[in-house]
Amino acid sequence: MSSRIVTGLLPVLGIAWILDLPGRLGAVVITEQYLAVVLGLAVLAGLVAKPLSGAWRWPDLAFALAAMGGWVWLAWNYEDWLLTAHLRGPEKWVPAALAIAGMLEATRRHCGMVLAVLGVVFMAYGFWGWLAPGLFEGAYLKPARYLLYVYNDSNGVPGLVLNVAANQIMGFILFGVVLTAVGGSDAMTRLALSLMGHRRGGPAKVAILASSLFGTLSGSTVANVMSTGVVTIPMMKKAGFPSRYAAAIEAVASNGGQIAPPVMGATAFVIAEFLQVGYGDVVIAAFLPALFYYYLLYRQVDRFAVAHGIEGEPRENLPKPGPALLGAWPLLAPLGVLIWFLFVLGYGAGKAALYSALAALALNLIRAPRQTLSLRFLADLLATSGRTLVPVILVSAVAGIVIGTINVTGLGFALTLALGKIAAAGGLMSLLAATAALAVILGVGMPTTGVYVVISVLLAPALVKAGVEQMSAHLFIFYFGLLSMLTPPVAIASYSAASIAGSDMWQTGVTGVKLAVTAYLLPFVFALNPALVWHGTWEEIAVSVITIAVAGFLLAEVLANRRAYGGGARRLMVGALALCIGGMTAVLPPASLPALIGALASIPAAWLLTRFAGSGQGASSRIPDDKTLEEGRTT
Repeated sequence: MSSRIVTGLLPVLGIAWILDLPGRLGAVVITEQYLAVVLGLAVLAGLVAKPLSGAWRWPDLAFALAAMGGWVWLAWNYEDWLLTAHLRGPEKWVPAALAIAGMLEATRRHCGMVLAVLGVVFMAYGFWGWLAPGLFEGAYLKPARYLLYVYNDSNGVPGLVLNVAANQIMGFILFGVVLTAVGGSDAMTRLALSLMGHRRGGPAKVAILASSLFGTLSGSTVANVMSTGVVTIPMMKKAGFPSRYAAAIEAVASNGGQIAPPVMGATAFVIAEFLQVGYGDVVIAAFLPALFYYYLLYRQVDRFAVAHGIEGEPRENLPKPGPALLGAWPLLAPLGVLIWFLFVLGYGAGKAALYSALAALALNLIRAPRQTLSLRFLADLLATSGRTLVPVILVSAVAGIVIGTINVTGLGFALTLALGKIAAAGGLMSLLAATAALAVILGVGMPTTGVYVVISVLLAPALVKAGVEQMSAHLFIFYFGLLSMLTPPVAIASYSAASIAGSDMWQTGVTGVKLAVTAYLLPFVFALNPALVWHGTWEEIAVSVITIAVAGFLLAEVLANRRAYGGGARRLMVGALALCIGGMTAVLPPASLPALIGALASIPAAWLLTRFAGSGQGASSRIPDDKTLEEGRTT
């Protein structure tokens, strides 16, 4: 059986559902029925795409069909089962067991062992959690009742997260695939080259701009790295950046694509559903943190280029800005349509993305009618979208197991109570640090959306109860789930970039953490100072922006250009100045007098710091060799 056909059916179903074709044809389809069919196809596609070999081939195919049949059986009987929920016979729980087993196996093959094991652990807790000791003792449930709750309840697998994936995320995946197919990726690279290629350290700044723009096409960090990195990493190496540094810049810039408005990663839609707010509200809240993420990375790259004398490309070797901007219409015009539908007309995110994808195809029809009308071209679009959707659907389904188990067993209440005691004993910073560490650890083997769902369900209530503003709490968890992609020992984004650069993976991972150090600090800033997510008065927001901007300026100056300050007490004094004036004022109450004084004092401090660095510039002209790098191993 061809997995291409099965995966191609997923976006076809999604398009029909988003455009409400069943309702227009007079058919009544309940949301859970649609979700069950989509999940059944995703499970079949996941198992068929990565089959077992040898003697297990045919039994594996039979298992895949049975697992899909379990979800289709749910869709077929869902209306009747709503009236017979008290009956839990084998005609219900046998298909449920097959369906969930197939879903977990497909998740293992596509998303890794960690996420599949997590699903099994929560299922085990649902069955036997009533035997757990003390605070973690769960409610007793009959096995058939718990299994069917996870299988068919709207608080279980066919619930909120799967609904987001099969509607909003599906629309944006289609949008990204169409934009790439009609030339949006190439147009983006040319535009970035024309705007940034001639600047100091130009190729690195091209990587930052190109990767942030590519985030509008794809919510995948690794896809971002592999798409833009093949162009930008060789350019950076040719300009004089060490291999490990070029790879790390690309990894950090690509990772930020998931937090860059107006089209953020899949997790942003889940945040909107969890908080019961519009997707536009999440975009607005994430705007300033995303801006500072790229601003601080840009500053570090710029100061590194100054310290090591790395210049940009000659203008005559680069595309002209005017023609590049005109040639970027395959990217910019559909994005304009998306913003219009989302923020002006107020359409739902999935429908807005779908209409924007159709607009991109319509524009491409004018430019390349034969390509656009080609059945092979359209089939490739559907198959590519389906392949991207399969792991997203599976992650969302496992998230349903986690949420359902927490709801029905009372585990969420127990964990919130336990974490509340931690916060009371060690303070808010202890709770934030524990949440950050857990998000990074889970992110080693899980996609960002999976990390966010698990941590937000378990820990977000405790953060809010401890005094963190609700949006800040959820963005805090989102950021650290994302930063697991850069954190060794399993820094997937850095290692993917290292494979292109030909650099040592561990050194690339360590360099990526250094470049992203401000990204590790930003979540703590907006957790303690919610003005950064627009939760405050204009005066509070203005003071916060000034303090954080200058704090980032100071930190970038020291981190990227530290050889220029000499050694010993001199460097220590400069570092202390940057951290105390910049970092501390960033987390003070934004309307307080100390914050205002710190904001005003930090501006001349930044000017003095750059003047101070200028005297030692010659000390940093040599770029350390990738092979020695004693500094990278000891810092």
